[in-house]
Amino acid sequence: MNDYEILLLLDPELPDERQSEIVSRTRETIEQGGGNWSDHQPWGRRRLAYEIDHKPDGAYHLLTFDAAPETLDEVSRVLRITDGVMRHLAVRRVKGASMRPPDPTPEEPRREEPRREEPRHEAPPPEEPAQEEPRQEEPVAAAPVSSQDSEPEETAESVEGE
Repeated sequence: MNDYEILLLLDPELPDERQSEIVSRTRETIEQGGGNWSDHQPWGRRRLAYEIDHKPDGAYHLLTFDAAPETLDEVSRVLRITDGVMRHLAVRRVKGASMRPPDPTPEEPRREEPRREEPRHEAPPPEEPAQEEPRQEEPVAAAPVSSQDSEPEETAESVEGE
């Protein structure tokens, strides 16, 4: 058995009962697969770096447990198809690593207008003198017209003789 942790990102609009149900169902799946449940830490609602399904926030939960790789595969499969789970990440737990949630970052005020780049007034790089060889234009000779290249002209005599 290996030590694992799963960081669950749940829909923030889910009621607390539904979030608890998802966590308890995950715990049951782990214990039925022969694993040992260690801990559940609800990290709470946090702002996302980018919106997921038009939602700027998510509810985070950290689950730690010991299980066989097959059990972890089953838990991940169930979480992928569970409504309300926006994302999840299962990794092997590092012994001695911190399990506390990261400090929330101060929110920056939102801008209504998109940011515009200001034109940069940089001096253009100095141009090197061009060292071109003088070009000598060669006259293009017209191709001679041969009688084989052109189609025979129809004359009144050839039209009447047909």
